[in-house]
Amino acid sequence: MASIYQSIEILSKEKGIDPQIVIDAVKDAMLVAARKHFRTTEDLVAAFNDATGALEIYGVKKVVESVQDPIKEISLPDALRMDPLAQLESEVRFPKPTEALGRISAQTAKQVILQKVREAERETIFSEYSGRVGELVNCMVKRIEGQDLMVDLGKTEARLPKKEQSKLENFSVGDRARCVIRSVDKAGKNAGVIVSRAAPELVMRLFEQEVPEIYDNTVVIKGCAREAGERTKIAVVSRDRDVDSVGACVGMKGMRVQSIIRELRGEKIDIIEFSEDPVVFATHALSPAKISRVSIVDAAEKHMEVIVDDTQLSLAIGKKGQNVRLAAKLLGWKIDIKSEEEKRQEVETAMAALVPAGAPVSVLLDHALAEDIVEKLLEAGVATVEKLGSMTPEELEAIPSIGPGIIEKILIAVNAYYAQFEPGAEAEGGDTAEISVDGLPQAEFIAEKIAPQSADVNPASENAPALEAASGAAPNGSETPETGHVPGLNAPDEKKEFDTIENSEGVR
Repeated sequence: MASIYQSIEILSKEKGIDPQIVIDAVKDAMLVAARKHFRTTEDLVAAFNDATGALEIYGVKKVVESVQDPIKEISLPDALRMDPLAQLESEVRFPKPTEALGRISAQTAKQVILQKVREAERETIFSEYSGRVGELVNCMVKRIEGQDLMVDLGKTEARLPKKEQSKLENFSVGDRARCVIRSVDKAGKNAGVIVSRAAPELVMRLFEQEVPEIYDNTVVIKGCAREAGERTKIAVVSRDRDVDSVGACVGMKGMRVQSIIRELRGEKIDIIEFSEDPVVFATHALSPAKISRVSIVDAAEKHMEVIVDDTQLSLAIGKKGQNVRLAAKLLGWKIDIKSEEEKRQEVETAMAALVPAGAPVSVLLDHALAEDIVEKLLEAGVATVEKLGSMTPEELEAIPSIGPGIIEKILIAVNAYYAQFEPGAEAEGGDTAEISVDGLPQAEFIAEKIAPQSADVNPASENAPALEAASGAAPNGSETPETGHVPGLNAPDEKKEFDTIENSEGVR
């Protein structure tokens, strides 16, 4: 016990921690061992004897007039026999024999001391390295634990996990490496210092060492995106108009950047000139591909669209999307890359969507259809002539205020609309000819079908001359040519506009 104080001083120097922390740890360990050995609940304290330097254990009791708990209290007469200066409500100490502590108690004390020392050491390491995150450090591989490497930083050990190693590198015990401090934890499974060879900060620190203009802040690194072992993009900008930022980083004949590439075992590095304009910055970041144009899709969401020539598309995207992925990390924007052909097809599709699919039903106003009927059709969702022509009379009758008489007018207007596109539709002299259906003039055909239902409607009324000629027959008694072609009525290969019209009794 006499030499324990000297041992504490030696341990404190080895671990680089405060001796008082070790002293407190030893005291706590001795108290735990004493309680376990004496099997008592009384209050115990540990203190060093200034004369001998040995650590001693004392029991503590409170001085009271009437003792209620003999384990923690003592009467004044008994206290005066142990300490002549004892007073009521004061505490007296009486020594405990430390020689009685056995091997088990000593082992318990040792474990507590080691635990306290490790906690103190972690706290010291955390205090020293927590403010150095991102700093470049020189270290040596001390041992290999699975896929992780344990490296020596001088004062402590650090862990280099597998995920923080470059794919191009393979270290052995004794190898030296330059790493950056990734994180410092004082609790948990990965407590201690974590270093990295895959972090973008490593490339930035190496450039700061190799390029004096970066060290003196003439050239500033604005961002870095990296996929360790494959490729890195670093953006720089010059604060002096006379200094070329990219040229300063490359160096004469590429000596500066080649030195960094050798340190990274041949990893490719793209040095890019930074710009406040995201469009210009994106053009630089996607190099070596040539960009045709860049458009901002959503500035708030940081979303942009990049158009490249068809021959540059694969180069802009890069191997497995690496080039555009690194550019997006560097910019902090979402980038969509499209070729000229893809963009052209997209624009054509968008424009086609803007054009209505078919002629509006309002064109039937020019073919003697009343405006109120057109409004009823629009209210029912029938917006185009094509949709109207594909409806059956039963579907038309389901529309409110649409009866057999109105269906007749719709039939005449629709057929007149389609008839104007047939060759030879206009008769000689500009007069309008009748439309022939199944060998009968259209007016007679409609009258025959509709007459039982609506006697007040005359299909051969004033509306008939307004129809565009489809059969080629003139009303002046000249020879009648072949029957005209009316879509949907007499063409076998097309769907008829109105196959039949049901009468009021439902008989076709």
